[in-house]
Amino acid sequence: MKVSAATGTITHTVLGSPVGDLTVIADDGVVTGLYFPGHRGRPDPEKGVRDDTAFAEVARQLGEYFAGTRTSFDVPLRADGDGFQRAVWAEVAKVPFGGTTTYGDIAAVLGAQARDVGAAVGRNPLCVLVPCHRVVGKDGKLTGYAGGLRRKRFLLDLEDRGQLW
Repeated sequence: MKVSAATGTITHTVLGSPVGDLTVIADDGVVTGLYFPGHRGRPDPEKGVRDDTAFAEVARQLGEYFAGTRTSFDVPLRADGDGFQRAVWAEVAKVPFGGTTTYGDIAAVLGAQARDVGAAVGRNPLCVLVPCHRVVGKDGKLTGYAGGLRRKRFLLDLEDRGQLW
């Protein structure tokens, strides 16, 4: 995950996808948010300027992901959060395409409690790009997802089967 300093020029766009419209927010070209419709904790993107031309690379990479031809993203990202949240998101970012991990596994790496990891995962501002859908309960059960469990299941199935959009 590439990190840059905040500058204050906020732009956003809305991209269609098989999981619904995705609102993408950027600060001077660095993606700071990717949100689903009804996403818990979603900021008001109207604070910035809508610029549908500034997100061509993000749109291209997401299109490739949903088409089953991209397994990782390489657009500049900045996930704003406290030190613990950023540490959790960095661990989440390591989970490979088609794989899963558990809240407990991440907690063990960080010397934390699984419930604290779950809270941090739930605040991930970069869904799909930082693949929090790949974090599951200790028994493999799908638990909490800011975009809803149906979207989580869709994304996991897409990665498992390479579904085409």
